[in-house]
Amino acid sequence: MRRLACWVLAAMAATAVSAQTPKKAASTKAAAAKATALARPKLVVGIVVDQMRYDYLYRYYDQYTEGGFKRMMNEGFNCRNNHYSYALTVTAAGHASAYTGSVPAINGIVGNEWYDPIAKQDVYCVEDSTVKTVGSSNVAVGKMSPKNLLVSTVTDQLRIATNFRSKTIGVAIKDRGSILPAGHAANAAYWFDSKTGNWVSSTYYMDDLPQWAKDYNAKKMPAAYAQKGWDLLLTADAYTQSSPDDVPWEGKLPGAKKPVFPYELVGMAGDAFGIVTDTPWGNTITKEMAIEAIKGEQLGKGKDTDFLAISFSSTDKIGHRVGPNSVEQQDDFLRLDREFADLFNFLDGWVGKGQYTVFLTADHGVVDVPGFAKEHKLPAGLVDRKLLTNAVTDALNEAFGKDKYVVATDNNQLYLDHSLLRKKNITIAAVHSVVRDASLTVPGIADVIDLTDMGKAPLNTYQLELYKNNVNAKRSGDLQVISQPGWFYGTSTGTSHGTPYNYDTQVPFVMFGWGINKGETVKRTSVCDIAPTIASLLHILPASGNIGHPVEEALKK
Repeated sequence: MRRLACWVLAAMAATAVSAQTPKKAASTKAAAAKATALARPKLVVGIVVDQMRYDYLYRYYDQYTEGGFKRMMNEGFNCRNNHYSYALTVTAAGHASAYTGSVPAINGIVGNEWYDPIAKQDVYCVEDSTVKTVGSSNVAVGKMSPKNLLVSTVTDQLRIATNFRSKTIGVAIKDRGSILPAGHAANAAYWFDSKTGNWVSSTYYMDDLPQWAKDYNAKKMPAAYAQKGWDLLLTADAYTQSSPDDVPWEGKLPGAKKPVFPYELVGMAGDAFGIVTDTPWGNTITKEMAIEAIKGEQLGKGKDTDFLAISFSSTDKIGHRVGPNSVEQQDDFLRLDREFADLFNFLDGWVGKGQYTVFLTADHGVVDVPGFAKEHKLPAGLVDRKLLTNAVTDALNEAFGKDKYVVATDNNQLYLDHSLLRKKNITIAAVHSVVRDASLTVPGIADVIDLTDMGKAPLNTYQLELYKNNVNAKRSGDLQVISQPGWFYGTSTGTSHGTPYNYDTQVPFVMFGWGINKGETVKRTSVCDIAPTIASLLHILPASGNIGHPVEEALKK
């Protein structure tokens, strides 16, 4: 009897074990799958601040909040000696380099515009006549796509790596600031139409705006912010890092009598809504549109990593007009810091703190306004473009007979008429010699180099490498005119960029969030290192034209 009872109990136990085995097995299998799944952040947010020179991180540091720039630097990894590795530092080239890990010589974005010697016409970096505007009655604003970018981006590579399940979206006031980072395979790119106040796209991406974008456009936020005007965020005596508010070298907003606070924006000249993008409100609507894109497209909520590329363009528009030492630019960056804090706080709640990765960089820096520099006895000046053009034209006509030898100029490069030169049996080397001699008589010109024979360029090794990285055989000119440090082509107010000098090449590269160590390095890094660093973080193939290297010490093992 006792044996029978034991047998019954054993049978019951075996039955119970047998009944639980499939559940346990399934649970074990799920746990194993979870344990072996590739760890990645839910969302990557790439931020480019247009014309953010490196020193802005520290110049206004004491007035930044804990949640914006300081949060990135204090919680993340800061590459404090980060530079562009090519010479002509402009918006389109900068965005392309940051997201491709490449240089203009390879990715083809040699400038915001260039001359096409084969088609014999000027080309805008993201123009595309085969597509149409989406979201606006302004026909021209949407004829844009990434077709002129010759290589893939890190955003493209993420899409490929996840078999296109990851979503990638670009948002910027400038079309080139949105389109180039988003890449060829992007789900969407959005930019701002200053004539209608709408965020728009093109048929390259979609046939109609998604409802969330229509809803945001319907709010007419640019008009609402224009009504607010632009006044100082802090009291006037807090702007100790800037020149006085009213100085002769600052440009005025269209319709304004003086470049001084407060600015009344309603009724000013220009496009109805363009004036808003010349103020910090342009950064506000960019942040708002970015957040609407995150919510509308459910970025960071799926099983695969999503990517949002944001570019803040108003910093550049303000900087060109009044320069880096202005009260306006200080106020602009203090306000941008608050926008960053808002964005990060939203991401903490939406994705989860520590579940997303952010990187910050800039497309180029900026030179001090010559008027400011001269007041403080620093070397600077303005190149007289008319004087230079006349000197070159007269010298060529005298040397080779009167004719039109230069068919176009872009990016301070001369595109020569090769057919005419062959007809007259004139070499590019001969033209270079004449142009160089004539140009060096013009104040502010440092040199002229022959881009078709860089081996003979009389430049130092450092600068020669930067110019080599700019030359694309099908898109670059024949001769490059180089200005002296502190000099540029322009007017007596405002400033510019686009040179190989440190004030234009050194920009931030800061990362924080998922997979990023806390720390910093003063080892020289390149903007080309950004894309491969993010690719390494995500365990994906670098972009097709990549020449950069991951910043190894920034990444958690």
